[in-house]
Amino acid sequence: MIKFLTMKKTVILLSLVLITSLAFAQKSKVTSALSLKESGKISEALENINVAIDPNNEKAEKSIPWPKTWEVRGEIYQAIYKSDDANVKSLAEDPLTTALESYKKAIELDEGGKFSNNLKIKLTFLMEDLSSQAVNAWNNENYALALKSFEQRLEINEIPVIKADNPNMVDSAIIFNAALAANASENYKKAIQYFSEATNVGYNKGRAYLYLSATYKMTKDTASALETVLKGFEKYPDDGDLLTEMINIYLQTKKSQEALKYLELALQKDPGNPIYYFIEGRLKDELGDQEAAITSYKKSLELNDKYFNSYYNLGALYFNKGVEQHEIALQVPPNENEKYEAELAKCDQWWDKALPPMEKCLALINDGTEEVDAATKRSVLETLKNIYYRMIPRDEATWKAKYDEMNDAIKNM
Repeated sequence: MIKFLTMKKTVILLSLVLITSLAFAQKSKVTSALSLKESGKISEALENINVAIDPNNEKAEKSIPWPKTWEVRGEIYQAIYKSDDANVKSLAEDPLTTALESYKKAIELDEGGKFSNNLKIKLTFLMEDLSSQAVNAWNNENYALALKSFEQRLEINEIPVIKADNPNMVDSAIIFNAALAANASENYKKAIQYFSEATNVGYNKGRAYLYLSATYKMTKDTASALETVLKGFEKYPDDGDLLTEMINIYLQTKKSQEALKYLELALQKDPGNPIYYFIEGRLKDELGDQEAAITSYKKSLELNDKYFNSYYNLGALYFNKGVEQHEIALQVPPNENEKYEAELAKCDQWWDKALPPMEKCLALINDGTEEVDAATKRSVLETLKNIYYRMIPRDEATWKAKYDEMNDAIKNM
């Protein structure tokens, strides 16, 4: 009986040795994977770690729940990202995402926190790699990848082993960059989310409100766009850009009186800003006070003699006044020729006034000072062509040549 018990113990012992050896064999795959990674043999390292996490591999029973396995897997995928070898790069489509998933799995399995310090270091390095990937993606106009990378950085900040060191930390710069990437990738829902977070923490002050407002406008939500700049201006009353954007939204929504109210405030804050006088001129024109509009446009040009918009609106106002006057002349009875000629002469006075600002517009376009779209350039050319045509009776040789020049320019657009 004693002999039998001894033999049974020996069998049990041998079984335990066998089980331990099998477990060690699979954990040695993890150790080998790490060594291969360190020696630059990334492909072989990946093969080894894949064996160690293969659920169909009975021998991986002990290595799959081992946190170190997943930590090493994360390191290997980070190495794939950092490699300059195209063959290594091809081993994974999105290595940093797999690295993050691996480290998260390691943390999940590390119930006793034995590996927490190591994992904290690995995650810190991963954040640096994600930032690098985000910048490269942005520069290559892969805005969706840039957004994903920034979001993964934010995710890491919330992992307990990272957050424990600074529980109240808010990575406002990354939040703002995520918003920019979301906006650029036309993911406006996320852009609004992250720009809103940026405004809540005060990052970039008024600029964050401007971006948030602009994103709302991209979604055709003008009401939220206006509400955003109003909130921003309440918080940053000295921000001229917020004030200008508020005025612009009121202009776009045809709320001229509200726009004028804030414009007066803008002029008090910055009386030397030509843009404000241009906007004032536009508002006065819309409200029917054309004399006041002319005064504002001229004031704008006194402050900046190369301000295209003021030249254009002033020239258009004068030209349209001439067209209106021409309609008045046509209403004169046929038997009142003298009155007709007098009214017609008033048209020329307006068109004479329209000529200098419109010629200045064309000069600013031609010398590259002002970049305009094709429709605006055509409008300038068409206006000048019409003015030159009406001046032909005064001096055919001079004005016919200018008329032909404009006509040719329009045909060649």
